[in-house]
Amino acid sequence: MGDRTEIPKIIVTPPGPKAKEILERDKEVISPSYVRFYPLVVDRAEGSLVHDVDGNIYIDLNSGLAVMNVGHKHPKVMEAAKRQMEKLVHYSNTDFFYEPSVKLAEKLVEIAPGSSKRRVYFGNSGAEAVEAALKLSRWHTRRQYIIAFIGAFHGRTYGAVSLTASKPVQRRYFSPLLPSIIHVPYPYAYRCPFGTKDPEECAQRTIEFIEEWVLSKYTPPEEVAAIFFEPIQGEGGYIVPPDNFFLELRKLADRYGILLVDDEVQAGMGRTGKWWAIEHWGVEPDIVTSAKALGSGFPIGAAIAKDEVMDWEGGSHASTFGGNPVSCAAGLASISVIEEEKLLDRASRLGNEVIKRLKELQERSRIVGDVRGKGFMIGVELVKDKATKKPAEKEAREVMIRTWRSGVAVITAGKSVIRIAPPLNIPEEYLNRALSILEEKVREVESEL
Repeated sequence: MGDRTEIPKIIVTPPGPKAKEILERDKEVISPSYVRFYPLVVDRAEGSLVHDVDGNIYIDLNSGLAVMNVGHKHPKVMEAAKRQMEKLVHYSNTDFFYEPSVKLAEKLVEIAPGSSKRRVYFGNSGAEAVEAALKLSRWHTRRQYIIAFIGAFHGRTYGAVSLTASKPVQRRYFSPLLPSIIHVPYPYAYRCPFGTKDPEECAQRTIEFIEEWVLSKYTPPEEVAAIFFEPIQGEGGYIVPPDNFFLELRKLADRYGILLVDDEVQAGMGRTGKWWAIEHWGVEPDIVTSAKALGSGFPIGAAIAKDEVMDWEGGSHASTFGGNPVSCAAGLASISVIEEEKLLDRASRLGNEVIKRLKELQERSRIVGDVRGKGFMIGVELVKDKATKKPAEKEAREVMIRTWRSGVAVITAGKSVIRIAPPLNIPEEYLNRALSILEEKVREVESEL
């Protein structure tokens, strides 16, 4: 890699000439439904660094959308995938048997939150894992209604997007969507939908709303199959709920025999300093969904359910490519790396240091309204005014673009949240350098207001 002190390295203002040529070709043949954050044209990546086609080198603070938790091209993951590719690439786990899927399922059952016996369904993505959880919830309970939260992102396939409620564009013109989905407010403490400034009260009012205004007024609780949630909302703005929320949600679900489905597609696999973000609150969900970092870039998704819940019959749900042996080998290696390199403890320790540093920035800044997160899942919410909390959408985008052009790949969430989600094994010098650049760009944009 050469001199690490030269990282990040911008040799031509991005996008450079090679990138521009590819961008023009992309425009002609790729679906316009994709929304790229900025014109970064990646050539290769390794560890915590991303190289574009013009030779620029960036420090990666988004891990390929929270996928590369053990870094890009980790040697142990690559070696495991190569070994498996030399033996077997595909033979449909839906119709036959092979050991890699069994071994990965055994490991997922071992690290799943709680002590219940569990089983695993494999698909190819987070959306497929959510679709499986949705169907399984209805199958097991014989109930039709599903409760989901405003601000949630669960995917874009028809069932998953019916649960999603983070941006109107994700649902516009696709209705009718799946029926019997009820959306309720999420306890977004910084912007509590119930007007209170007290986080615990915000959580309690959310629970009361579900029980008193939904289950008592128009949705029969005995017909509700499941409540879907993200333990930390991702696309919605890296929103961490108050500490009392999930304990009360579990009690509410238990009162009416409703399943809790924990969508850990973005927050799981060590991202928050624990295997699963829900572990921060000591609550055991009935179904957990995983994808993204599970395969370290190889496509895989999983629904991990309590044994008594995963009781559907043969043929009721399946996937030709789900549980692909190469993806399973990569997934097993990814889990081993997290264990061997003690990346849970590292993410927790360094994440706390990053949050502390960013909160100091918040105290000095007029536009940093809130800093929140756990481990390496951190959101920095920018506002035009701290009193009104009006989202600083334009400013957040400007900070993101300037930070990228200075060699740090970082992206936004929600309306005006800078999200920080680097590989869990990012070198500390790169992390600190990237944060310094981000802070500099925040100050620059603020000074121009």
